[in-house]
Amino acid sequence: MKKLIILFAILSFWACNSAQNEAESNTNKENATSGITSREEFNDLSIYNISTVWNTQHGEEITFKDLEGHVLAVVMVYTSCKTACPRLAADMRNIEKQVSAKNKMNVKYVLISIDPEMDTPERLTQFGKDYKLEGDQWLFLQGTEETVREFANVVAVKYKEISPMDFSHSNIISVFDAEGVMQHQQEGLNVDNKETVAKIIELSK
Repeated sequence: MKKLIILFAILSFWACNSAQNEAESNTNKENATSGITSREEFNDLSIYNISTVWNTQHGEEITFKDLEGHVLAVVMVYTSCKTACPRLAADMRNIEKQVSAKNKMNVKYVLISIDPEMDTPERLTQFGKDYKLEGDQWLFLQGTEETVREFANVVAVKYKEISPMDFSHSNIISVFDAEGVMQHQQEGLNVDNKETVAKIIELSK
């Protein structure tokens, strides 16, 4: 509950700033006349309001708004991790397997690197191959130190570099609905993911 309260406060603050930004307001007016969805149409709590740009494992640039209409299961990891992250990858793979068995195709499984300096698109691609996280449903994102920290605050993930190429971090899988609003979080490793799977299936109807 505390994590969701933090999420509400952060995204509400961003929404207020966005509404006060005259340049973005003008852009929204232009988009409205051209048929493009305005950011003002999103729920104030939606991650689609976050305009930061990320690199995918394919070397493409995207924003969260590009994922509009998909249910998202999101986890933060780093490729050189030898302990928690492989287990988080296994948890994500297990969740995806159960959801896909129900023929839910509008779900994206997003892994965001907390080590953007080292985790290039090439390394993220290899991580996906190593842990069998491949296919259009899997998305790996590399940001900057600033954008990664910003998103970590949104999902209440804490992380800290404890040595070169080694981090301590929270183990949280977050679920967002098709409008980009967080609806569920799973915390821990190798935990019962029944509720997470059920929530994804419910949201993807």
